[in-house]
Amino acid sequence: MKLKEAFSSSVIRQMSSAGLLMVFIMALTLETVSLIQYTFSRKGIREEAYLRAESQLEATRNRIMDVVNQTESAVRNSVWIAQWCLDVPDSLFRVAQRIVEDNPVVMGSTVAMVPGYLKSRPLYAPYVFRNEGSLEFSSLATESYDYPSKEWFSEALDKDSGYWSEPYVDIGGGNVLMTTFSMPIKDSSGNVAAILTADMSLDWLSEMVGNIKVYPNAFSMMLSRTGRIMVCPVDSFVMSKTVREAAEDLGDTAAFSGLNNAMLAGESGSMPVRYNGITNLVYFAPLERTGWSMSIVIPEDEIFGSIKRIGLIVTILQIIGLGLLILMIRFIFQYLLQFHAMTEKKERMENELSIASGIQMAMIPKIFPPFPERTDLDMSAAIVPAKEVGGDLYDFFIRDEKLFFCVGDVSGKGVPASLVMAVTRSIFRTVSARENSPGSIVSQINDAISNGNESNMFVTFFCGVLNLRNGEMLYCNAGHNAPFMLTDHIEKLPVKPNLPLGVIKGMSFEEQQFRMKDDDAIFLYTDGLTEAENISHELFGEERVERALHSRTDAFGHLHEMQEKVAEFVGEAPQSDDLTMLFIHFLDNGIRHHVEFRNNIEELPALASFVEKIAGEASLDSAKEMNLNLALEEAVTNVMMYAYPKGTQGRLKLEALIESDFIRFVLSDSGAPFDPTAVPEADTTLGVEERKIGGLGIFLVRKIMDSVEYRRSGGMNILTMTIKR
Repeated sequence: MKLKEAFSSSVIRQMSSAGLLMVFIMALTLETVSLIQYTFSRKGIREEAYLRAESQLEATRNRIMDVVNQTESAVRNSVWIAQWCLDVPDSLFRVAQRIVEDNPVVMGSTVAMVPGYLKSRPLYAPYVFRNEGSLEFSSLATESYDYPSKEWFSEALDKDSGYWSEPYVDIGGGNVLMTTFSMPIKDSSGNVAAILTADMSLDWLSEMVGNIKVYPNAFSMMLSRTGRIMVCPVDSFVMSKTVREAAEDLGDTAAFSGLNNAMLAGESGSMPVRYNGITNLVYFAPLERTGWSMSIVIPEDEIFGSIKRIGLIVTILQIIGLGLLILMIRFIFQYLLQFHAMTEKKERMENELSIASGIQMAMIPKIFPPFPERTDLDMSAAIVPAKEVGGDLYDFFIRDEKLFFCVGDVSGKGVPASLVMAVTRSIFRTVSARENSPGSIVSQINDAISNGNESNMFVTFFCGVLNLRNGEMLYCNAGHNAPFMLTDHIEKLPVKPNLPLGVIKGMSFEEQQFRMKDDDAIFLYTDGLTEAENISHELFGEERVERALHSRTDAFGHLHEMQEKVAEFVGEAPQSDDLTMLFIHFLDNGIRHHVEFRNNIEELPALASFVEKIAGEASLDSAKEMNLNLALEEAVTNVMMYAYPKGTQGRLKLEALIESDFIRFVLSDSGAPFDPTAVPEADTTLGVEERKIGGLGIFLVRKIMDSVEYRRSGGMNILTMTIKR
């Protein structure tokens, strides 16, 4: 009996020692895991703060640039009219009047003549401005207002592309805080005759920038090109101090020096600034052409406060859990504990594998069609891992009208391969978000994977960039299976024999080029397809793949048929390798866009953004974009003002189709029947006083567009305007 008790006591002591050791190991592991979690959580929260700030900056920048672009467009679109009116100076006020009337964002405009250009009038500057909802007219050529010495005049004389002035309060002009966009007007001899301007009030800027709220105690700031504070929470600093002067007032010049230099240099990014013992993260970005720079200042404690509180709670819970574990270990027998631990471990592994599989599948696009709004692409993809998780990957996304896509196969299977797969896909997304060259993308991924690759795993990889505007495809292969091209016939795409990723750091990967035409397709796959084995250990092979591709159908149909062929061939044999397929069908049928308006002239500024988008996608030069904007503005304005009875609401729609050689615009409305092509052309040889009102807009549309056609169908006015690219 005593022997049995001694044996039991020895077993208990051994269990206690083993239990205490287990507790120590688990405590150490938990602390290590907590530290890792805290580090990555802190990094993730910092990245989230950056993305939130970047998103707010970008959204606000876009709103500000919309106003800036509208103001610039108002001036650029009127340059030729001002040139036309140089010989009749008295009509120049109408140019300024038109700019202010047609552009709600413009508060005033002038055509300021170069001193001495007009012999009879040494100084001449008719000024039109808004005043409590109505237009008023005045002259800037006064003894108290020396306009030739103003920045908006003197600096713009040699700026053919236009000049944005430093914000100012213009006593004798607009009499409010504003900035001015100026462009020189040259006569037929190429001499600068006048400066055409558009004044933009900055009252709205403080409210727009001040309302940026990423975190409760965050605040925003905006600088001019000279470093003068345009917007900040301290009202006394606005337009009265630079950042350096404000820092001197606050008693800490060094803290803001680097930030001030970066913002004045037009850089974007983030920078920590420590002031009064508090570290703040400052995110900043420039506004093109104006010289302004915006920033968001966020206290670091506000970003990471929540994770510190969570970390404290987790630590307390860990201590409590460890204490309970000690009590449990002393009352559980060794074999039961081992069985229980094994059961828990098995369940945890199965659960983690299930979660890992879900996470892995969530990382790749799996909704098809992936771009339902596009008519130039038909895509489908499938990935079938041989185990719960696998090492195959595919990914794709569209940026700047280019389809970035890839297919890869990690050596090995299971969890290690899935981790490498996740890293490879993540690096592909990060690099291709800013890089357009497949060769450079593959090289950077290879260097990243090769760093610390102690497991000696490698990845076969194929990366492509398809220009959806012209079908030009750049691609780079890193030891992967050559894809099949489906053109007039089926053939393997020529690929260079580059090494797989992760083998040697610093490898140079050669990229290649292929031109896809309408209805061409590319089929990418991993070797799990060609090396699929049946019960007799025969391989599916490339010949069977090619035969399965002969029946042309949609992308989903191709993949479904290929999977059926493989399943039929393999039969009861277990799957030996991961299987991944990606099918891309290119349909070059042009790019379509549309925008809708109410018959309200206040909605007209949205047209400029629409035209800018079309011009960008069609690669039009600035002169053609300006003429196109002018013609469409006249056509749309004509419908807004005259298609529907006064006081009634109506709508109009403008569609754009970008094709290889031309752009077609279709303007439709359900207003009163009106054929603008039947209106006689305006006689532009007559003077302004002699010419009848109206007709000039239709004349401009006909002059700029290559063809203008009208038809009435289904109760709709349909005006089709075509311009060559």
